[in-house]
Amino acid sequence: MTPQDQHSSGRGYSVPTGRPYALKELQASLGSLGDHLRELYDGSHPAEYEGIADALHIAFRTAAGLAPAKSYTGCAEHPNGALDPEAPDGWGRCLICNDRRRVGQRAQGGRAAAAAPPAGEQRRLGYPVPDPPYTHELLRAHLRTVEDRRFHLGISSPAEDFVRIADDLHRAFIVARELSRPRNASGCSEHPGAPIDPDAPPGEACIFCAGRKRRAQRSAQTPEMLPRIRRGERRQLHRRFERPPG
Repeated sequence: MTPQDQHSSGRGYSVPTGRPYALKELQASLGSLGDHLRELYDGSHPAEYEGIADALHIAFRTAAGLAPAKSYTGCAEHPNGALDPEAPDGWGRCLICNDRRRVGQRAQGGRAAAAAPPAGEQRRLGYPVPDPPYTHELLRAHLRTVEDRRFHLGISSPAEDFVRIADDLHRAFIVARELSRPRNASGCSEHPGAPIDPDAPPGEACIFCAGRKRRAQRSAQTPEMLPRIRRGERRQLHRRFERPPG
């Protein structure tokens, strides 16, 4: 029921406690994001996205507090149930429902039940996670959506409006966070932000991996052993320089 319906029914409408202050905080945190993003461009240094990612996370937490509590599992029947760590593709995350579904499949002789169509994007703890690739233009698109929703948001807005802006802020935060990660200039999956070794051959530009390889090569070489001196003999030393006259 919307606030207008509540007014017309005579029941009245009371603003939830703390909403005016939280909404003011949300509006303030989103006010300068657009200006900050306009200063960046596709190919900006990852460190320049860190401030936007931090501001988006703060705004997301504020919007999530204004919205009703999310379902932990995404299941309407068991919102706070256990998560299924081995959920098949197209299934939900609720362990209780998935176990029930597996029992039903076994009762049908092992025939697989029709799986639900896979969602267009993942959901992490009930909040959407956009699919890669994460680009500057994708971040701009999500922030435009957030700006449109923010413009129509008010104290008496229905709960669904706060749910939508929290979801949009989570999408924008994920993109900004991935853009703030170090670029994989070295081509190394283990050290994506490593410096490049200018003397390394192609495909081995990671300076950490190149140093590890050199150390392994040195340790694998057989050390040169000095000839064994028998008892009573003196080792003949070859001087590089003549001894100065006394």
